[in-house]
Amino acid sequence: MTSYHLDHLDQLETEAIHVLREVAAEFERPALLFSGGKDSICILRLAEKAFRPSEIPMPFLNVETGHEFPELLEFRDRRAAQLGAKLIVRTVDDVLKRGLAVQAPGEISRNKLQIPALLGAIEEFRFDACIGGARRDEEKARAKERFFSFRDAFGQWDPKAQRPEIWNLYNARLNPGENMRVFPLSNWTEMDVWQYIRREKLEVPSIYFTHERECFRRGGQWLPVPPDHTDPTTPDPYAGARPRPNEDRRRLVVRVRTIADMISTGMIESPADTVDDIIAEVAAARVTERGSRADDKASEAAMEDRKKAGYF
Repeated sequence: MTSYHLDHLDQLETEAIHVLREVAAEFERPALLFSGGKDSICILRLAEKAFRPSEIPMPFLNVETGHEFPELLEFRDRRAAQLGAKLIVRTVDDVLKRGLAVQAPGEISRNKLQIPALLGAIEEFRFDACIGGARRDEEKARAKERFFSFRDAFGQWDPKAQRPEIWNLYNARLNPGENMRVFPLSNWTEMDVWQYIRREKLEVPSIYFTHERECFRRGGQWLPVPPDHTDPTTPDPYAGARPRPNEDRRRLVVRVRTIADMISTGMIESPADTVDDIIAEVAAARVTERGSRADDKASEAAMEDRKKAGYF
């Protein structure tokens, strides 16, 4: 009699593939949120295993703030093309031009403005489920999520009104206008993600590895210096996010641990140039990965407030 033993990555993979297949079976118009970050890279690999040799039965969706790292956009576009997937991109700039949102005076980050862009895309394409790479270990608000996280007709999330998930049974019933956010990596940790990337030999954007970058010190962390603004006829999109005269500015050997836009992503000084090096760093870390996100550091309630309004 042959016995089979699944290690912890096998168990997590099996669970996530089950969730992805449930989405394909239960929903009519799902989408996969793909930014090019490490978590969504794992989601793509899991989707390949869940649905191959058929095509992945859902388009990819990404909402740009307009402040993305060029390396991330290049990787996103190239990876979607390799998989033959339809990539839908919606932007905060378009939302602002159409008057669907207004950036608050003095507000630098555009992360909140991704909410109307995302909800607009959901309405435009009538998506009834959006698959994301959020994990419960990232921070407190995401620890309250279920695998199938219900959103009402306004796209809003109520952490006290989530549906029970007993014995891996998921309630996918929706009324018109409602939708579901689905998180197959809910039980994964940052360490699991990097171990899976190593096991599956997955490519990740170069900025996850050590490189030289011009940075400046603000709020107790190193932030990347934005690109120069060369068009005097247009407003500087990075106004307020450039180093001030009294802020320390240096060229450092750094990498990113978690990627937001250039305004929010804290850089960490690191010599890690392989996945094994990153795994060793994660094992020794005493700060969560989102501790390097400037928009989250501003308030412990920042993420939960955004999620209640319809954020990822």
